[in-house]
Amino acid sequence: MSAQEAVQRPLPNYLQFVFGGLAGMGATMIVQPFDVAKTRMQLSQATQGARAPGPFQVLRGIVVHEGAAKLYAGLSAGLFRQVTYTTTRLGVYGVLLEELTRYRRTQTSAGAEVQCRDDALPFSWKAVAGLTAGAIGALVGTPAEVALIRMMADGRLAPERRRNYRSVFDALFRIVREEGVLTLWRGALPTVGRAALLNMAQLGTYSQAKEMILNTGLIGDHLGTHMLASTLSGFAATCVSLPLDNAKTKLQQMQGREYRGMLEALVKTSRTEGVRALWRGFLPYFLRLTPHTIGAFVLLEQLKRLYEHHRSSL
Repeated sequence: MSAQEAVQRPLPNYLQFVFGGLAGMGATMIVQPFDVAKTRMQLSQATQGARAPGPFQVLRGIVVHEGAAKLYAGLSAGLFRQVTYTTTRLGVYGVLLEELTRYRRTQTSAGAEVQCRDDALPFSWKAVAGLTAGAIGALVGTPAEVALIRMMADGRLAPERRRNYRSVFDALFRIVREEGVLTLWRGALPTVGRAALLNMAQLGTYSQAKEMILNTGLIGDHLGTHMLASTLSGFAATCVSLPLDNAKTKLQQMQGREYRGMLEALVKTSRTEGVRALWRGFLPYFLRLTPHTIGAFVLLEQLKRLYEHHRSSL
């Protein structure tokens, strides 16, 4: 088989999911401390007139008062979340792009069919594919998300209120036993809403930015292109999804019935802490999301290239 024939063949559907999960897990290992800082900042409420601590102050405080190991609190849940959420969202997105590309090719003439590639899809198609993939992935990944939030936030609670989960599986089993199976999907609405918006911005922007960069002809399809497109993607996703992420975090961490739903969490936060509080934790969220986006997409691109190189040699 020639290299050209190998590249033209689409990636098998099962590998879209496998490569997506591996890329997400690798990126999570890098950015977990910033995710911990972001969660702690979202759950803290600044006292009247007091300045809320910044992300690096939060990280330093964790190291000083709890130990450096706590920077990776909830890592098992974070990795399990990638196995569920990222495997699903990136896999579904890849499959949707392939199907949309196939559909678009059927609408072209025979002469134009050869030039029609997945990056020639309109941005609106990519955005809808990202939104759909994010929503499906969030439904699958919400239980791991609930466990992750609780494990990362445990250190800020009074000792008598800490849950002290030993692992993500201990957290999942105890939540079901003590609070009921539906608690695993607590905050599912804001989780799905956030994921849909985040992936619409993240996946759609990445595909579109990569296409626009390549169309300039200034740089080729290599690491620099992937990193630049990922950075733009991470910034767009941060701006769009952070308010819902704040609401989701508060719903999943609450003890009792402090909020009845996503809308109440958003409204109460705006009234009691100000509208800017909806974007509290912007810097650690951006520092967590953008490197994760870069790492995930770079790893995903490299895994695809490795597969194509191996396939072309068969």
